[in-house]
Amino acid sequence: MQEITTPNTHHAPAAHPSVIHKMPRVHYLNANYGWRSWLFTVDHKRIGILYLVSITFYFVLGGIYATLIRLELATPQGDLLKAETYNKFFTQHGIIMVFFFLIPSIPAVLGNFLIPIMIGARDVAFPKLNLASWYIFNLGGFFMLYAVINGGVDTGWTFYTPYSSQFALGNVAPAALGIFIAGFSSILTGLNFIVTIHAMRAPGMTWFRLPLFVWALYATAIIQILGTPVIAITLAAVGLERLLHLGIFDPAYGGDPVLFQHLFWFYSHPAVYIMVLPAMGVVSELVANMTRKRIFGYTFVAFASIAIAVFGFMVWGHHMFVSGQGMYAGMIFSFLSFALSIPSAIKVFNWTATLYKGSISYDTPMLYAFGFVGLFTIGGLTGLFLAAMGLDVHVTDTYFVIAHFHYIMVGGALMAYLGGLHFWWPKLAGRMYPEGWGRLSALIVFVGFNLTFFPQFLLGYAGMPRRYHAYPEEYQVLNVMSSAGASILAVGLAFPIIYLIWSMRYGPVASANPWGAIGLEWTTSSPPPTENFDHSPVVTWEAYGFRPLEESEVVGQMTPDDRPA
Repeated sequence: MQEITTPNTHHAPAAHPSVIHKMPRVHYLNANYGWRSWLFTVDHKRIGILYLVSITFYFVLGGIYATLIRLELATPQGDLLKAETYNKFFTQHGIIMVFFFLIPSIPAVLGNFLIPIMIGARDVAFPKLNLASWYIFNLGGFFMLYAVINGGVDTGWTFYTPYSSQFALGNVAPAALGIFIAGFSSILTGLNFIVTIHAMRAPGMTWFRLPLFVWALYATAIIQILGTPVIAITLAAVGLERLLHLGIFDPAYGGDPVLFQHLFWFYSHPAVYIMVLPAMGVVSELVANMTRKRIFGYTFVAFASIAIAVFGFMVWGHHMFVSGQGMYAGMIFSFLSFALSIPSAIKVFNWTATLYKGSISYDTPMLYAFGFVGLFTIGGLTGLFLAAMGLDVHVTDTYFVIAHFHYIMVGGALMAYLGGLHFWWPKLAGRMYPEGWGRLSALIVFVGFNLTFFPQFLLGYAGMPRRYHAYPEEYQVLNVMSSAGASILAVGLAFPIIYLIWSMRYGPVASANPWGAIGLEWTTSSPPPTENFDHSPVVTWEAYGFRPLEESEVVGQMTPDDRPA
């Protein structure tokens, strides 16, 4: 057993790019080299990379739909896409981005790659089940793509009945089946994470020495296991009702369409936190390591993740204030929705307190973390508007809801995903990316995002409905601004795809710990060996146990040898 102790230089900065390091001769990227070894691998790191390839494909596909939607909305007349085609495009954009990118992005990619290394394990608890989850995810994607190619889906990503069960196009069943199958991938991933975190932590890795990213993924796994079966059963019922004319949701057969909304949002509101909780975990890691300070109120931040996971199941009714549910039920859901904002606010306040007097490094990951905090705060504050029944009635099904949703999902989950991908890219690929391009892309994404979605708050408050392909001319200026912002956002998002792929071949070889960060993942080589560690680690330090800088120390004069081992 090799004991890993905390060196005295955990505050040290990253090595200068000109420093030459050697890539380890044997690591997970070249062990058992060949494509067959990838398709049949049970190495959690490789499975994380496989997920990265899959969800990048779906991200690009969903982005193409978003581009066409914004091009259509640049003019009021609806002269690019017909109404039926527009319905298909915004539906397929939502389905792909929510179920095949946002939900699996951080847990399946970064979670799969990092959790075993962060807790000192050699793999997840069920490696073969982990590989099976990737195949199941892609099988679900196959059925969804079949529905798209075979004529498309036009129900909206929410599949509201009775439209989806009776009136929509004939591709509802394969699309719903694809989401149903992909849900099993989410369940298996959550199960693997819970068992791994409980049973496979290294000696000395107590619960309150866990990185906050692990806490966040643990809370996310709870939602995946408890919530995903509900949406799976609900969509299966829609398919059965459509095929067999059962009376479940369709009033024509004696069903209740409001029941569908209850079941759908019972999962889909907690599903927001499947996307956001891992993002919060990433930001906790970035803020701590890029300021070289222990997260302020570590315990509160950790328990806030669990609180969000638990209370997230209690607020689904705020999506249904105009559905006909009772006034008193609406009041309760409104109160609970306001209360749920408290643990999220705790995280934001504690990140801000951590930044105070921190030794902040303004590298690409930290820029994305700043972007997350700003955009998520706007999304959270506008969520309070939607939690108030009086205001919600006014802005329901308007572009205000679209803007709020994207500030949380894209501005939150996507910014954190990109920040985490850049932060751990040296560990994933063993090479560094061009920092200048990274900073530029982070800035472009932030500016493009705000120009795209902030005008939509104004459009929604002015009364422009969502899901319309044509609109009155008085809305055109704000729509043109939004479409122009989308083009800027697309450029910013294309940059990382290009330069990260470039860096895998031409980027400088990364050291074991190029950021001067703390955590078990930074004590092993970049990229890690197949079994993660040469020797089983023993953890002897507290989470984020950085030593504060002394006045006599000058950070700029430190050498690469001062970095943590």
